[in-house]
Amino acid sequence: MTELLEVISQLTDINLIHAAMGLVTLIFIAAISFFLVRQIVLKMIRHAVTRTKGKWDDALIKRKVFGQISFLVPAIVFYFGLTFLTFSTELLGRVILAYIVINIVIVISRILAAALDIYQAYEISIARPIKGYVQLLNMVVYLLGGALAICTLLAISPWGILSGLGAVTALLILVFRDTILSIIASIQIAAYDLVRRGDWIAMPQIGVDGDVVDVALHTVRVQNWDKTIVTVPTHKLIQESFKNWRGMTEAGGRRIKRSILIDLTSIRFLDRQDLERLSEVNRLKAYLTRKKVELDDASSTVAGEGHRLNERMLTNIGTFRAYIDIYLKENNKIHKEMTFLVRQLPPSPHGLPLELYVFTNDTDWGAYEAIQADIFDHLLSSLPAFDLRVFQHPTGFDMQNLLSVSPQDEIGK
Repeated sequence: MTELLEVISQLTDINLIHAAMGLVTLIFIAAISFFLVRQIVLKMIRHAVTRTKGKWDDALIKRKVFGQISFLVPAIVFYFGLTFLTFSTELLGRVILAYIVINIVIVISRILAAALDIYQAYEISIARPIKGYVQLLNMVVYLLGGALAICTLLAISPWGILSGLGAVTALLILVFRDTILSIIASIQIAAYDLVRRGDWIAMPQIGVDGDVVDVALHTVRVQNWDKTIVTVPTHKLIQESFKNWRGMTEAGGRRIKRSILIDLTSIRFLDRQDLERLSEVNRLKAYLTRKKVELDDASSTVAGEGHRLNERMLTNIGTFRAYIDIYLKENNKIHKEMTFLVRQLPPSPHGLPLELYVFTNDTDWGAYEAIQADIFDHLLSSLPAFDLRVFQHPTGFDMQNLLSVSPQDEIGK
């Protein structure tokens, strides 16, 4: 009975009651300050932001910087209000200080994110991406803030923790290996301008072929042409080779490198009738007139009539190649200042490759394919005029034509 009375007397101690009332009052004041900041001050800030023309304040609102700062107000009120309490508040004060440090770290992180949003709104961000550096700085802020919060909570010097990091350097290097590699890779990528947001890159070895949509510290995200997203570690771009098509876009020309396979058995000399017929083609008039003069001059130096090979003669394949050259030079979609070749490649069992090596002046993928298709549609359709055939393996249609000729028909012929 005596012990119960002592407990009751302790609970009804006037000092304890005053301390409890002070603590409740302090909590109430902190809650009121938080409510006022959230409901009045934040609304006033948002209203003011909608009336300004600048973008920086919109970014701060988007990243909820002011909303995070509002969590600091009750903590500061509570921390300074602890001095008015009569009981020991050392531990409680350390907890509040650690909470304030953590909130400040979050506020700095959100300010960095807002600054990155503002920077990416400018065109220079495409050529000089800084997202990797911001992420690195963010990581440093979190590491330092976490260490400072722990030191505050435990009431120890932060230099003690920092000095102890030397002993675990090897472990840190092992744990943060990818981060260290990514930091080095990001610096090299930015210094040598290897990759930008919007570049078309290709890495067939890992299935990458599309546009770069994001360049970060640890990863580079690429949207392939099939709309899939591939995440590539940043250091992979330094360790392995990749193709960047930016040079094509900046040069303003996209290469056409495609061949027409000519059946070797269709290649022959042109006779006089062929020359008269092809002279009706406007594109070939000047060419054939010039060649006729050259041929006549060459023929006059040959003594006697002799074999026809003693004379210079035009071939259907050479004339067709000249026709392609003239046709492409008239095409306003072909870049005239870049490499321009119409050439023969070595004959093969698949015929004689007649290759076009030219550049279009439109680098858009759809336009490029349309230009290329129009050119080869015309050239393939022009082959019969030169008595040339495209080489292709026998098809079912060819076999059907062969079978449709009976032995009796052959005997009758």
